[in-house]
Amino acid sequence: MKAGLQIRLGQHITMTPQLQQAIRLLQLSSLELHQEVQEILESNIMLELAEDEYETPSIDESDLDLDILQETKAEEQLERPSNEIVREEVPKELPIDTDWEAIYDGSLSPDDYSNYNSKDKESLFNNESSVAETLQDHLRWQLDLTPFSDLDRAIATALIDAIDSNGYLGASLEEIRDSFKNSPPVSMSEIETVLHRIQHFDPIGVGARNLSECLLLQLSEYKADTPWLKEAKILVKKYLPLLGTHDYAQLTKRMKLSRENLGEVIKLIQSLNPQPGALLEDTLSTTYIIPDVFLKKIKGEWIVQLNSDISPKLRINNHYANLIPQINNRDENKNLKAHLNEARWFIKSLESRNETLLKVTKSIVKHQSDFFDYGEEAMKPLILQDIAKELDMHESTISRVTTHKYLHTHRGIFELKYFFSSHVSTSNGGECSSTAIRAMIKKLIAAENAAKPLSDNKIATHLSNRGIKVARRTVAKYREAMLIPPSNERKRLVIQ
Repeated sequence: MKAGLQIRLGQHITMTPQLQQAIRLLQLSSLELHQEVQEILESNIMLELAEDEYETPSIDESDLDLDILQETKAEEQLERPSNEIVREEVPKELPIDTDWEAIYDGSLSPDDYSNYNSKDKESLFNNESSVAETLQDHLRWQLDLTPFSDLDRAIATALIDAIDSNGYLGASLEEIRDSFKNSPPVSMSEIETVLHRIQHFDPIGVGARNLSECLLLQLSEYKADTPWLKEAKILVKKYLPLLGTHDYAQLTKRMKLSRENLGEVIKLIQSLNPQPGALLEDTLSTTYIIPDVFLKKIKGEWIVQLNSDISPKLRINNHYANLIPQINNRDENKNLKAHLNEARWFIKSLESRNETLLKVTKSIVKHQSDFFDYGEEAMKPLILQDIAKELDMHESTISRVTTHKYLHTHRGIFELKYFFSSHVSTSNGGECSSTAIRAMIKKLIAAENAAKPLSDNKIATHLSNRGIKVARRTVAKYREAMLIPPSNERKRLVIQ
């Protein structure tokens, strides 16, 4: 081999920082985009929010209903007086020309700090109010309101720490007792006494050691004259495994009840909460989705609109941009020009993101218009490649646009990924979407006889009669994906 030099002429795509930024903006969710905008506003003086220049959706008034126009004009008239009042109340110049420290000293003196108790000091620096309350916090709050001796309070604290998120005691009483080896001796009876008091905290049933005890604690709160209360306690205490396997024949025999009376007992048990702690945890961790795009039907046509509330409008700060020709310092002038170029590219990338999102959403709505008109069973097979070919884009671009982006419709809020699904062949040579098949399975199960639920094989037979070729294992996969239990667990007692 002989070393040598060669000259080649070719073209290739270079991932510039600007292109990387545009791609990254494309895949950001609405919350992440808001954080990104805040960061660049703080770092780039050439950018500012155009709060008074929000663009309205480009829809002709001739396409809108008269009622919609009247509602919009009425809202504008209601907003104008409040804005005028705000302008009159806020002075043009604030009568403060000194530093904040000269007016108010935010530091605490040692004497002031000594007036705070321990809880105030902890909340002052840790800001506890901003942290979501957990089940343990809720139980400790009730513990502080309950009179306990020092030893009982220590036992109660150990028990609360051992309670899991569902409300069950995750440690045995022996383990709780062993944790007090370096303390005064603690008897099992003392631990059980404290546990019984905690089990009556809110939510009722918390601190139970098993499902039977949890349900019995909740039944004990019912009035004594509640119908079938005595029988429900017996069933929960002795025959709960039979109820779990839906062995109603054995239950009627051992409980010595008719099927009608057994159904009333089971109905009372089903009104209880088997996971009392989970309900509180769910309310504390609720998250809300803000849609990126709105879909409305106007005069029989589906109209797609971007959510302007989450799409910030940015503009160049003319004051700083006009300073560039006036600055003679070369380094400062170069720095301002770099900020200006970065600001212009960011605005361009942001506009490109919105245009691409709107274009992809319109294409999805066009393909899945039957879904919006008739529901899930009318969903058509759709893959990323179909949208990419239609819009002359790469599949990776479509994937980025549809990830963590949500569409608000009259049927609910859906992630754009939801409208893509694989297909299954039909007997007439056509194709059926997997989403439509899931909807059919859900509909068949909802209409089944609770005493004789449909097996996966029978569901596959029903779908085959409709011309959809689906194997039993495919039905089982779709059913499990929808969190629907198998037929033996769906079996219920039906009272004739």
